[in-house]
Amino acid sequence: MAGIEFIDVCKSFDKHMVIENLSLKIKDGKFTVLVGPSGCGKTTLLRMIAGIGPATSGQIIMDNKDITDVDPGKRDVAMVFQNYAIYPTMTVRENIEFGLKNNKVPKEERDRLINEVMEAVNMKEYLDRKPGTLSGGQRQRIALARAMVKKPKVFLMDEPLSNLDAKLRVQMRVELIEIHEKLKTTFVYVTHDQVEAMSMADVIVLMDKGRIQQEGSPEEIYHDPNNVFIAQFIGSPPMNILNTPKEDKLGFRPEKGIMSNTAMDLAFKRRGKVSTREMLGSETIYKVVMGEYSVMIKSQNDHFSIGDDVVVNAAAEDLYIFDANGARIRGKEGSALKRLLATAEELSDV
Repeated sequence: MAGIEFIDVCKSFDKHMVIENLSLKIKDGKFTVLVGPSGCGKTTLLRMIAGIGPATSGQIIMDNKDITDVDPGKRDVAMVFQNYAIYPTMTVRENIEFGLKNNKVPKEERDRLINEVMEAVNMKEYLDRKPGTLSGGQRQRIALARAMVKKPKVFLMDEPLSNLDAKLRVQMRVELIEIHEKLKTTFVYVTHDQVEAMSMADVIVLMDKGRIQQEGSPEEIYHDPNNVFIAQFIGSPPMNILNTPKEDKLGFRPEKGIMSNTAMDLAFKRRGKVSTREMLGSETIYKVVMGEYSVMIKSQNDHFSIGDDVVVNAAAEDLYIFDANGARIRGKEGSALKRLLATAEELSDV
């Protein structure tokens, strides 16, 4: 296992600075997910760790050793790609054995390692099959097994589930969590999918435009966002954000909004009309139009219909306030609380 540290790292392409003076510590043995929109720099960071896209400047430390200029093959990392990168003409066994043979690992040891990793990914009965006869999920497990057999200090994964259908993605997320629990190795996983990040990560590093916006556990990122970008990137549906004439912004999560026929004794309450209704089984998602504003409400109450007049309510403890630039104004007492309550009152119309 190994921790990784970026120290004042910069990366430019054709004189265009993609990442500038970035510092980050990835903890040993944790499942760390780099998440953000396309072009935010997350894959660039992963490639720097692998050594296939070296930093323009700065240092990269792994296991207390400077690997900034170390050849990719000597970094003790294994990378899993979204397109599997397995050899179609080789059997599953030959795919996994290929690297071991190149490293002159004895046959008895090769067989032991192959059996061990195939058991871990529940694929022992497929050893003599060709990849073309396997499903996408099975091929991704083979790619994982091939990485695991190297026993690397760090696993690097670049959107490995993006080519799978929705049901398989859910299944593979669970399997990856279980594999990480077995191996207790450092995982660095790149995705643009916030659901993957929230469901799999020990630590989320949320990026935008080459900068780290926030780093923390899924719970911290969700419940205590640093800014409007994070509040709306994480969460489905995203946080409702209402602008005010005074430029402050008020936010609340869709599941914290309460729909009712009459106003409740809460900090925020505003009349609206149900515009759309999505029944999702145990929950229903409503879009409520409130004059120039519209919000999404996720509720276990499914008895409202399109066209109904309702009041959207939210308690003070469930409200967030941001400044004109989108930065979070923290604090649930003193001046921060007064500012929040004043903003909520300004937006209320009941």
